[in-house]
Amino acid sequence: MRPHCVLLDRDGVINHDSDAYILGVDEWEPLPGSLAAIARLTRAGIPVAVCTNQSARARGLISAAGLAAIHRRMTAAIETAGGQLAGVFVCPHGPTDDCDCRKPAPGLLHQALEALGCAPEKALFIGDSRRDLDAARGAGVTAWLVRTGNGRRTEADGGTAVPVYDDLAAAVEALLQ
Repeated sequence: MRPHCVLLDRDGVINHDSDAYILGVDEWEPLPGSLAAIARLTRAGIPVAVCTNQSARARGLISAAGLAAIHRRMTAAIETAGGQLAGVFVCPHGPTDDCDCRKPAPGLLHQALEALGCAPEKALFIGDSRRDLDAARGAGVTAWLVRTGNGRRTEADGGTAVPVYDDLAAAVEALLQ
């Protein structure tokens, strides 16, 4: 099935992840092949959106303006590579805030699907963690796992029962074949 839209986790899928969070524009570094993969989806006419937990906001480690600057850099890098994002959806809450948008809850994916006008059964979510897979399942969206970021650890923990790819580029290659 060729999806009508693709939703992506950010840290560990598009860019390098950090246990200390990505707190500045200079810390945002794309993973090899990720920008070109998003460009391939754009050229194929598949809208792409980002769905990302950013608890550094709730922890007071980054301002809304700082996070927006990171997303401007990410968007500009994607556009320079020939891609386009249909949206960036952020959960700014912490793990104990009991919101419905922090993955593994499905709310963030629901927001993106509604904004894109994409039915859950026609969407694909690509992530690198158990919470990404759980959010997709909760939203009724097909999920794929990449081994970048936390993906290898997630795969090693077992029970993923989803297709697994080395990185976003490999996932997009499989999707577009």
